[in-house]
Amino acid sequence: MDGTSGDEKSDALPLVYLEYGPRQPAPEGKKPSLLLMLHGVGANERDLFPLAPELDPRLQILSLRAPLTRGPNSYAWFTVAFLPTGFKIAPEQLDASRQRVVEFIHAAIKRYDADPERVYLLGFSQGAITSLTVALTEPELLAGVIALSGRIPPEAEPWIVAPERTAGLPVFLAHGRQDSVIPYEWAERARPILERQQVALEYHAYDMDHQIGAQTLADLTAWLTAHLDAPRR
Repeated sequence: MDGTSGDEKSDALPLVYLEYGPRQPAPEGKKPSLLLMLHGVGANERDLFPLAPELDPRLQILSLRAPLTRGPNSYAWFTVAFLPTGFKIAPEQLDASRQRVVEFIHAAIKRYDADPERVYLLGFSQGAITSLTVALTEPELLAGVIALSGRIPPEAEPWIVAPERTAGLPVFLAHGRQDSVIPYEWAERARPILERQQVALEYHAYDMDHQIGAQTLADLTAWLTAHLDAPRR
């Protein structure tokens, strides 16, 4: 590998993806840390990929394509309808995507000879929803989660494991106060759920819409580097 790739890959892994890094090799005897990016509804694996060069150079970064096709170059983790009464989702599709991401994690660790104790998820919007769902159902697989402009769907709450399993899991939760797609109140709803689950929560609210701003990127980059430097939990 030359450290970057703009071509989609599958390599028999459960999802199509793009790869980037690591730009800095792991110390002798150590394995690289793995970061998986999960895009929002209607986007694809190229959407978050430009963030990769801004992140810690030690990371092996894989930007995933969601499994459901909506149209040309448009994919989703689950079907969602935006109704006057709120969101209506297909929870069975969310659960299937959750399981697909779990399968991908196992396969990617083997494929890239990555450190199984240093696997992170970074999701935006629907990708953040999927990332949080994975974290709250399979926390032992992850070293941390970055959830940007997402939510915890009520449909997924019955799947959440006991707090003792999620206790101490690092979670970076960020949302825009002016979010016009997933209103900020959803971040306020997620916060007590995550606190109840005893995760190590870092919570940020920004004056922005449904987006990843410069300050958000700076804050999540600092958080990620700090956790890569920290002892394993």
